Amino acid sequence: MLSLISEALDSLNRSERKVADVILADPQAATRSSIAVLARTAEVSEPTVNRFCKRFNAKGFPDFKLTLAQSLVGGVPYVNRHVEPDDTAESYTPKIIDATIAGLVYAKEKLSPATVNLAVDQLIQAKQIFFYGLGASGPVAQDAQHKFFRFNIPVNAYDDVLMQRMVAASCSTGDVVVTISYTGRTKDTVEIAELAQASGATVIGITAPNSPLAERCSIVLGVDAPEDTDVYMPMTSRIVHLSVIDILATGVTLRRGPGFLNHLKSIKDSLKSTRYQRETDES
Repeated sequence: MLSLISEALDSLNRSERKVADVILADPQAATRSSIAVLARTAEVSEPTVNRFCKRFNAKGFPDFKLTLAQSLVGGVPYVNRHVEPDDTAESYTPKIIDATIAGLVYAKEKLSPATVNLAVDQLIQAKQIFFYGLGASGPVAQDAQHKFFRFNIPVNAYDDVLMQRMVAASCSTGDVVVTISYTGRTKDTVEIAELAQASGATVIGITAPNSPLAERCSIVLGVDAPEDTDVYMPMTSRIVHLSVIDILATGVTLRRGPGFLNHLKSIKDSLKSTRYQRETDES
């Protein structure tokens, strides 16, 4: 990306050249800046920054920052792509948090609200819901069960291949299987999605667009975090998937209407006796 910007300097107008100079002077700072901060530093308008980003095949500033960040760091294999071997806690802590924020912003731009509505439509009327996840996606499936049991719909989460396969085979029309996979290339997951569909279930995929798993799903919530989990530990992708589960749970809650809030409140109230009360400051 830095090479592309450098090569394009002569073709940029005066305002775009200011943006380029700021980025080339400190590309790491640019990956952490908001569009407002970068525009102020370059003494240009925010639309000018967006136009600059689009010149380099980015959809906007968040997409540009993501590409820039990817071009700056190779990362330590099996740890995190943004971490370098000599990083200290002072450097790798903000790197990981910044990478997670960038991944969430990227997912926000890519996730289709129309597709979210379709998924909520199926979940709200499901006879029963099954969440499937293997490996790092297993805890995401468990988190989904923790949220969705509140909706008075039978729900289970499975992270075992054999259980997933048997439950998929026992599904019928009206059942919903939500399968979670960052890569969408795990053979067992793809086969199980096919089995669930053949049994009559609606299969919702939280996975990479255009992946083998996406092709076997009835509805695809396409989220593609900038993370190569073949080389690096799944981090950003797992947070993005947890956020998608939160989005679906929120959608179902809102569809249930205001009257349903009393039910959710009663569940929360059941925990009060299990907790110590907060200490009040008398001073």
